[in-house]
Amino acid sequence: MLALTEQALLKTTSYINGQWLASKAGVFQVVNPASDEVLATVSEAGETEAVFAVEAAAAAQPSWAVLPAAERAAILLRWQQLLQQHEADLALLLTLEQGKPLAEARAEIRYGAAYLSWFAEEAKRLYGDIIPPAASDKQILVLRQPLGVVTAITPWNFPNAMLMRKAAAALAAGCSFVVKPAAQTPLSALACAE
Repeated sequence: MLALTEQALLKTTSYINGQWLASKAGVFQVVNPASDEVLATVSEAGETEAVFAVEAAAAAQPSWAVLPAAERAAILLRWQQLLQQHEADLALLLTLEQGKPLAEARAEIRYGAAYLSWFAEEAKRLYGDIIPPAASDKQILVLRQPLGVVTAITPWNFPNAMLMRKAAAALAAGCSFVVKPAAQTPLSALACAE
């Protein structure tokens, strides 16, 4: 076991449709690049899990899209609070699986949390526009609407910050979200899902 204050943050299965699910595709090992120590054995999400995740996100999309922007913002701000509350554990996970110094890992957690608050505030400002038309009897209205499920792949070198950047933007805009983290650094993404 890793020396986390909150052991519940160490997840090794996929979070799909509100449930932690083991994969049918097998498992892989997450290794500390500094010591070659095996940190965890994680379920490898394959095509079956990817399809299920996108289908679940598509099913959740209509209810998320109609949630008022202020409520979406409140959820993002709560997620930010949780990142801040668990900063030490999240930074330790990031350091162990990615190899950056602990101080840099803590800075990345803070950086990622800042995306949540920024996009939470932007969610409240998703206004439309009225564009001056060429003809006096016309009016051009611009509406901002959620497009649907957003899928993302996060890099190994900034596993927390880039997840927050992508997820916060999608969720603030009213889109449901599915992420595939880098195989070298899945523990950070799984902890953020928790």
